[in-house]
Amino acid sequence: MNKRLGVVGIVVENRDVAPDLNQILSSYGHLVIGRMGVPFRERDIAVISLIVEGTTDDIGAMTGKLGNLPGVQVKSALARKG
Repeated sequence: MNKRLGVVGIVVENRDVAPDLNQILSSYGHLVIGRMGVPFRERDIAVISLIVEGTTDDIGAMTGKLGNLPGVQVKSALARKG
């Protein structure tokens, strides 16, 4: 399968899921090229952006697991070129 380059945006409204979120990101670490996390303390929200490279199946599996965590929203955009 072709690898695709993309970005994944994660909004964390429930900080209690941080250990589970980090475990998922660690298990898919081979996909992550870069990661930036910004806590928004005034609203008790964190925003994480990832630059990823992998197959659509692998990226979809990661985003699916992240999106199943309570209080976590995930969106991804992938380059059309493989």
